[in-house]
Amino acid sequence: MTTSYKTHGTCSRQIDITIENGIIEEIVFHGGCNGNLKGIAALCKGKKPEEVIPVVKGITCGFKSTSCPDQLAKALEEAI
Repeated sequence: MTTSYKTHGTCSRQIDITIENGIIEEIVFHGGCNGNLKGIAALCKGKKPEEVIPVVKGITCGFKSTSCPDQLAKALEEAI
């Protein structure tokens, strides 16, 4: 199952997430810091969303109240 999430308050515009049998297969960020977001996606691959959410939820970016990892947590919460 692939789902798309429109981000809010970040440089990335959208996150596409593929989850199969409760495991994250792929995460693709559109926009944002390319290398960092590819790294986050690679670290999340093969994990359950429930493992990733508490690790990235609440992370901020600079003076923003959210971040790409925080938006990923929100996207994963919606996906499960």
